Amino acid sequence: MTSILQISDTHFGTEVPAVVRALEAHVAEYGADLLVLSGDITQRARRGQFDAAQRFVDALKRHTGCASLVIPGNHDIPLYNLFARFLTPYRNYRRHFGEELEPCFESDELLVIGLNTTHPRRHKDGKVSSQQIARVVERLRASDPAKLSIVVAHQPFGAMVMCDLRNLQHGAEAALGAWAEAGLDMVMGGHIHLPYVLPLSRQYPTLAREIWMVQSGTALSSRVRGTSPNSFNRLKVNLTGHKHVAVERWDFQGDAFLLGARFQLDWPSAGKLHRKG
Repeated sequence: MTSILQISDTHFGTEVPAVVRALEAHVAEYGADLLVLSGDITQRARRGQFDAAQRFVDALKRHTGCASLVIPGNHDIPLYNLFARFLTPYRNYRRHFGEELEPCFESDELLVIGLNTTHPRRHKDGKVSSQQIARVVERLRASDPAKLSIVVAHQPFGAMVMCDLRNLQHGAEAALGAWAEAGLDMVMGGHIHLPYVLPLSRQYPTLAREIWMVQSGTALSSRVRGTSPNSFNRLKVNLTGHKHVAVERWDFQGDAFLLGARFQLDWPSAGKLHRKG
């Protein structure tokens, strides 16, 4: 079994110290095999904020020895420094988390593909380009279909509530259609600070197979949404017989993270597409 720790929207610069300590304590106790951080690492893309974020990620990795996959969000591009925003938008991100804006992770059980859906000319909106769609399809087809395949992008591909339709990725429908045909199992993201697990066939009924969306809330920031507390997701991947993932949402309550909800996700036998209609 592989354990994935999914966090998002840490917004360093607005982090709550007690929440940071609680998440580090959780990881020290429960461990993880892969850490996924799906953007909005910082509040204003400043070097000091990235310094704090890097120290935090390094601490989690020391506790577990896990690998990590980190992608930028729209807050990780300078907002007010227009010179930096348009000439060196990812300079501080790259200084702390590497040159690659679209990292991938592959193991015996997982294929995880990171996408950078931000752009300095867009303030908040995410967009999946035709080139990105094609690259993901190529990577999926080159991989073992028995592996759990995941795309990680900052902005969401599906909405739980109507007001979040405006936050969806531009190009989401075309991307999901092509990726479903190629065998994608799951998309992960953040951005809207609302955690949920959603079968995307409800919003995109022509998908060739089910793609599950697993959204993470804001992990550490004071910028919580409504009554949703700070939270993160833990995914437990079991590929014995067929693909099965238990998704646990952990919520900050009092001075610790406690299990808030659990979801069980299943797919058909490895390599077989479930076609609707």
